[in-house]
Amino acid sequence: MYRLKVHKKGITVIPKEIRDKFNIKEGDEVNVIVDDKGIYIFPMQTIEKYFGSDKGAIDALKILEEERRKEREKSNA
Repeated sequence: MYRLKVHKKGITVIPKEIRDKFNIKEGDEVNVIVDDKGIYIFPMQTIEKYFGSDKGAIDALKILEEERRKEREKSNA
């Protein structure tokens, strides 16, 4: 467990040890999930990480990912 300080405007710093472990670099984005139990931060994973350079598969998965995002937005509205 890590203890993080919340600075002005809600800024927190992810400890270097965690950034290194999950290869999080300056400018990267992370996913934040909030539920009744807490706040969860996950490193943003790109489709390319899992499928290499197969452009057709990557394009199809990006379309599917966008469709699912829209479905989630509708169900949360």
